Amino acid sequence: MIQALCELDSAVSTPRAPVAAQVLPLRVREVMSVSPVTIPPSRSVQEAHTLMQQRKIRHLPVLQDGCLVGIVSDRDLRLVLPSPATSLAVWELRHLLEKLTVGEMMTCFVMTTAPDCFMTEAVGRMLGYRVGALPVVEDRRVVGILTRTDVLRAFRRISPALSVTA
Repeated sequence: MIQALCELDSAVSTPRAPVAAQVLPLRVREVMSVSPVTIPPSRSVQEAHTLMQQRKIRHLPVLQDGCLVGIVSDRDLRLVLPSPATSLAVWELRHLLEKLTVGEMMTCFVMTTAPDCFMTEAVGRMLGYRVGALPVVEDRRVVGILTRTDVLRAFRRISPALSVTA
């Protein structure tokens, strides 16, 4: 089940939408990361883990036939990965992780937002549901992702005093 934040009428180098010259009110489209890295539910947990490490990201929207069906976070992966103290051999670990799919461990109830939503609404949703990212959905398609890092970058850009001291 996917729940949109609002329906308005009107990784290392992930591309970002430019922050508008006006400070307030910011819209999600001005802050979000565009063209997020995604993964299908049929891929293995090992592939998701490798992809997140290579791209240095913490959230992967899960798409099936172009539609959002879930999300996987680095925390989700840590919960299914074995402890470093495990007694399993390396080949046994790899075999287990190759068999477990993203679809079997993803979060299915995904909080989302829309590009035209106000940032205050989106941040309120992130805080209220204690999530680190919201996929940005428009016309049933994922067009971006709003992460905690995006929010902090936007805050820094609109706060000149912080930019000088950071």
